Amino acid sequence: MKPVLLPPNPVQHFYLGGDRIAALRGITPETDRQPEEWLGSTVSRFGSDEIGLAVTDEGDVLRDLVAGDRAAWVGARGGRDAADLGILVKLLDARQRLPVHVHPDRGFASAHLDCPYGKTEAWYVLETEDDCAVHVGWNEDVDRDELDRRRDAQDSEWMLSRMNRVVVRPGMGVLVPAGTVHAIDGGIFVAEVQEPTDFSILLEWSVTTSTREESHLDLGFDAVMPSVSTRKLDAASLDALVSTVGTTPAGADFRSLLPSVADPYFRLFDAAGETVSREAGFAVVLVGEGSGALVSDAASVDVERGQVYAVPHAFGPWRLTGAAEVLVAAPGAGWPGTLRAGEVR
Repeated sequence: MKPVLLPPNPVQHFYLGGDRIAALRGITPETDRQPEEWLGSTVSRFGSDEIGLAVTDEGDVLRDLVAGDRAAWVGARGGRDAADLGILVKLLDARQRLPVHVHPDRGFASAHLDCPYGKTEAWYVLETEDDCAVHVGWNEDVDRDELDRRRDAQDSEWMLSRMNRVVVRPGMGVLVPAGTVHAIDGGIFVAEVQEPTDFSILLEWSVTTSTREESHLDLGFDAVMPSVSTRKLDAASLDALVSTVGTTPAGADFRSLLPSVADPYFRLFDAAGETVSREAGFAVVLVGEGSGALVSDAASVDVERGQVYAVPHAFGPWRLTGAAEVLVAAPGAGWPGTLRAGEVR
């Protein structure tokens, strides 16, 4: 089996953006609210059966291909279902500040959403304007009743003033654990890796086209707010969520771009030029610059800037040749054994 080319898969959303995705992927945006592309996705947007699903260059739905030959694609049994890849990868191009929001953890998702995955996620910064920042976690303990009141009043200033602000630059990786309040400034373009769900709790919706009724996973705020942490994220804990490895040029080794605490959930690597071999396993590969080839004992596939490939386990150990630079997203270490529920038998 060879890596499968994935044509652009833009997703319209409730916030502005998308022009940098369009430039990288060679498309024209349909609207100014097309700020995401879901790469290699076998899951769909919350409330939809189809939005977000990846389709191959030959017109096949990737979810169907994986479900039809799971061993070839992921090399392992287990997972949420037969099409589970253990990861969701996105391009996210924000031209406005994203709303303050939170994602639930696996315990909440298992209990309330019939899913073994929560939505821990990470951002890898591709481009940013000057003095743009991500906002991650509270900078002080927050009273839960007060948070409810400020949410209902849509007091954005109160929420942002109590969050940690981290100015970012290209090459930085930031992990956002489930339950952690967060937002992204307009002007930031990231590759996002996350657990394969679309579970979001909006504490702030008035800056978007979303509504209060669309902000609590159809469960009501009384049900979802206990999954929102109100504890201070101190400086040492915040530092542990940030990596600057990618701020230096990529090389022949596939180096990890995220903090090690991300490893159980997902992994993200980069490499450039003539590289060492990496192990067999499912991966989503984004070609950020140049051209080259993905080469294994089974086959060789030419690649160039702006392309995205789904690499099956059956492709075997592979390496990059030529003059390309790539990002490689893979499931977490030990996956799918790290899931405690929803296994495929």
